[in-house]
Amino acid sequence: MIDVFTMLKMMNVDHRHVANSQIVITDEEGKPDALLTDLLRDVVSSINIFIDIRDVYSVDDLIDAFSAHTPLPDDVLDEYSKILKQTILGLNFATRKNQIELIFGGTN
Repeated sequence: MIDVFTMLKMMNVDHRHVANSQIVITDEEGKPDALLTDLLRDVVSSINIFIDIRDVYSVDDLIDAFSAHTPLPDDVLDEYSKILKQTILGLNFATRKNQIELIFGGTN
């Protein structure tokens, strides 16, 4: 299985890191999860502002980089870590919506 961090490392859109508005988390039936989507979009936005994802190789590296380069509090970094370690069941490219859906089956 693959986790969110690994998928974010691999995904590019037009040879650039994915934008936060392009990511949606859904369940296996395609129903969006607004709370987790908002959290992941916040992570992606922070990556795009503060970190070059090509320079980090694990969730711990990324959290350490956020800690060093942002004023994010520990509780936020803990939530970032949890979602980045979440297992993905699959991807769906919703081309009409210009979105990439990360399919979750539950929590780790």
